[in-house]
Amino acid sequence: MIQDVDETLRALIKREALNGTQVEIAFDAPTRDWSARRNAPTIDLYLYDIREDMTRRDAAMAPVRSDVGYVVGHSPIPRRFKLSYLLTAWTQRPEDEHRLLAACLGALIRYDVLAPADMHGALAEQPIPALVTVALPLGPDRSIADIWSAMGGEMKPSLDVVVTVPFVVSREVAAGAPVREMPRISVVGPEGEDGRRIARARAGRGPAGARTGPLRPDEPIAQDETVVGGTKENPGRLFRLRGHPRP
Repeated sequence: MIQDVDETLRALIKREALNGTQVEIAFDAPTRDWSARRNAPTIDLYLYDIREDMTRRDAAMAPVRSDVGYVVGHSPIPRRFKLSYLLTAWTQRPEDEHRLLAACLGALIRYDVLAPADMHGALAEQPIPALVTVALPLGPDRSIADIWSAMGGEMKPSLDVVVTVPFVVSREVAAGAPVREMPRISVVGPEGEDGRRIARARAGRGPAGARTGPLRPDEPIAQDETVVGGTKENPGRLFRLRGHPRP
């Protein structure tokens, strides 16, 4: 997933910002040693932070369907992760670096959302788009000066690029067999909460015919009624109620 984001940003910057120029794109940490070895104009995209976007996390499960449409399992909804890049330009003159930064900024702010067709690798097969933010203020737990200090390099103008992408969790819970018959519902009145009465209501039926009073413990179930749900124009399911007198 991370390498797919790298290739997506590389292609996007080459197409929208560099316009065929011979500027290299690197993903190295911009340390003192790296900058000393660099001998060509370069745009560096250093991935310095990876964390889950908890505001977009969903604990629900998505159905997995077979070729004929049956639900055969459930899998977790893809989780979103924020990949933070430090984008810097490296040339011999500060003016050229500023032009490259301006070109990258103008290219990236046009893409608040990256559709799967704009992505590379496995991300192109996901239905969830990627989100892109550029040059937003860092959170209270991070400082751009701390990032440069940790790398031991000299601080220079940079763009903070954050790409939020879905990550598929490879886990599936098998579902039960598909339901092939109507539900069976037993209805027992308030006077029928005795365990023996409930067992008899599930076991079978007594002689046909309605009654108006509560059933005795030794009396067979008398009521057998079919209820039709819905309307005549849009009929619903049929329910058979046993052991509950009609009001």
